[in-house]
Amino acid sequence: MSAAKVSDLHRTAFVTGASSGLGAAFVEMLLADGVLVWGTARDAARLAARENFSPVALDLADSAAAEKNFLRAADAAGGAFDLVIHNAGYGVFSPFAPTDFAVWQAQLDAMMLATLRLAHAALRPMLARRRGCLVNVSSLAAEFPLPFMSGYNVAKAGLSAFSESLAFETRGTGVKVIDFRPGDYRTPFNQAMQRPSAEPSEIEARAWRRLEANLLAAPPPARAAADLRCALLHGRSGTVRSGSFFQACLAPLFARVVPRALLRAALRVYYG
Repeated sequence: MSAAKVSDLHRTAFVTGASSGLGAAFVEMLLADGVLVWGTARDAARLAARENFSPVALDLADSAAAEKNFLRAADAAGGAFDLVIHNAGYGVFSPFAPTDFAVWQAQLDAMMLATLRLAHAALRPMLARRRGCLVNVSSLAAEFPLPFMSGYNVAKAGLSAFSESLAFETRGTGVKVIDFRPGDYRTPFNQAMQRPSAEPSEIEARAWRRLEANLLAAPPPARAAADLRCALLHGRSGTVRSGSFFQACLAPLFARVVPRALLRAALRVYYG
């Protein structure tokens, strides 16, 4: 008997943020499993056209245009996608109050509200067909907020709460919702980070050094793709934590058994 593949459950997939990092790893995993994939980037030229892969230009900064491009791709896929993975996002590292609020507004509009808009467009045909899977790539930052990344933390926590809502609403419909929470992975995420602070304070500098050290010691994106593949093959809604053993297993266990005040103190020490 042949081994199970994602294509046994999902013939077509749409992946945002597919040009690098986790998104590129998800695309490779899906293609290896025989799935027809539409992948997005703000500049489609960053996505190489190849067999079973269709590049799509999509910028979450313009949610209306993003929805139009999504629906155009869905038409090309036969009217709807079997699997939609919301992965696109970016980081802003800066203290909240001194940073112009427009920076945070833009991040929340792109990473949370635009993602919800695409999910709204994706879910309706899934519910009509009574099958499909929506994956919202959140972050362990929803449980362990990152210092000086308040907009990112809010966006990811919002996506996790959104996934919980949808998992309840879609029970018995045949549609699955996965809240995928990766920790640190060895990707270009930090290199692409926006850092509006012209002269970071010493505490900012210490926190940044810790973030950089975490990224350098992190596992490769292929591990996240393998974790997501297992979740897809299980065919159930739920939360999936992914990353190093410490981040994905030990830290959440620690958070469940210690008082919140002690957890905050541990995080302050951890980030210097």
